[in-house]
Amino acid sequence: MASNHTDLSRRERQILDILYQSGRATAAEVQTALPDPPSYSAVRALLRILEDKGHVRHQQDGPRYVYAPTLPHNNAQRSALRHILQTFFNGSAEQAISALLDDQSTRLSSVELDRLAHLIDHARKSGV
Repeated sequence: MASNHTDLSRRERQILDILYQSGRATAAEVQTALPDPPSYSAVRALLRILEDKGHVRHQQDGPRYVYAPTLPHNNAQRSALRHILQTFFNGSAEQAISALLDDQSTRLSSVELDRLAHLIDHARKSGV
């Protein structure tokens, strides 16, 4: 079972983001996608660390290893969101949503607001 995202370094998170975006990648492909990339051997070492932590797995493809995330993306999103809620909003979804609604850079369309209102109504009715 994979641990949560709080035990990841900045580079490890970057690598995991790359793997989620691409679905799977070799160490060389990860290195190319990284900003200010470290050496190839450093990328391989980071991938091994991520594998030891349970975040990625590899398959052999001829002479090279192809890496992929172990958790489905939506599970990783939930884990990251829980971490953000705990770290920045004292665990309060209301405070996080309020911050998003107050932020000019994240203006929601009326369609998005209607969809959120529907989700809130559904949660209220189902007792979630």
